[in-house]
Amino acid sequence: MSSTTVSKVDDIRAQLVGGLIAATPVPFDSDNRLHEHAHASYLSYMATQRIAGVAVWAHTGRGLMLDDQTARRVFRDWREALPLQVVIAGVGSRDDTSREQATARTVKMAETAAELGADALLVYAPTWLREHPLRDELIVEHHRRVAAVGLPLIAFYLYEKAGGISYSQAVLDELLALPEIVGIKMATLDSVVTYQDVSRQLQASHPDKLLITGEDRFLGYSLRRGARAALIGMGAVCCDLQAELLGAHMNGDAARFLELSDSVDRLAEVLFVNPMEGYIRRLLCALVHLGVIPVEAANDPWGPPLSRQEFEDIGRMLNSLKVAALSTAMQEL
Repeated sequence: MSSTTVSKVDDIRAQLVGGLIAATPVPFDSDNRLHEHAHASYLSYMATQRIAGVAVWAHTGRGLMLDDQTARRVFRDWREALPLQVVIAGVGSRDDTSREQATARTVKMAETAAELGADALLVYAPTWLREHPLRDELIVEHHRRVAAVGLPLIAFYLYEKAGGISYSQAVLDELLALPEIVGIKMATLDSVVTYQDVSRQLQASHPDKLLITGEDRFLGYSLRRGARAALIGMGAVCCDLQAELLGAHMNGDAARFLELSDSVDRLAEVLFVNPMEGYIRRLLCALVHLGVIPVEAANDPWGPPLSRQEFEDIGRMLNSLKVAALSTAMQEL
């Protein structure tokens, strides 16, 4: 690895420590096309928020589902809107029929991200390797090939029951030993035990790597267990609340941390509920209540529909947290 890449890894790590990285959704209209006005409004909104950066093409932004034209447009717009923040690109493949093709598609996506100005890459879990007899070896090789693109990497541990792939302790050690790796994003959903085990492994064997929480439903606790940054879908809304939580944690303000943690948990408990895949549309509905996008842009072509009750529950929660812009009658979905 070149000295330039080493410097990039160090720089990205320094920029992310203590920071909120928002995994951003993409607003679509009822015809499943990018909603131009809502997209522009959301970019402007996020440019004013207390964030260390954004993750574009991550699951929240349906990165593996977007057509090439839309994907490029969305990424360019985020890069232009946030010239000083870290812009991370999710890279992976939704085609699990061929191991070689899936890795080649991931590398191609990484090369496109580099061309468009990405600062770092978030590597989707290579789920096509779940049942492969050489899965451990191939998981590491997959990351090495993506690292050859020349950008810092963030490994992504998405627990198998949450739709990802479980990494053994040996695989984690090999991945975290790669000099291109900034750290690892943990998203275990309801497996606190897995989170605890991996956080302990990082602290004991890889203290130079950044533990990045992706645990929307236990954000405060995940920080207490070693995370020093947050890359979460919930970060797409109510950024000040979560940024302040991170700040209170980093500054050792226990009373404020506990108060904010309770508020953040309440928010997560209306956004991240079953069916879990509906969280993307719920985030878009939250942006409607915040006055950022119009209701007709709160569409996710690949997610389940939401009930009016869910829409109203999100609005009531935002109003109770005193962050909602709209306190009048709920809008129709």
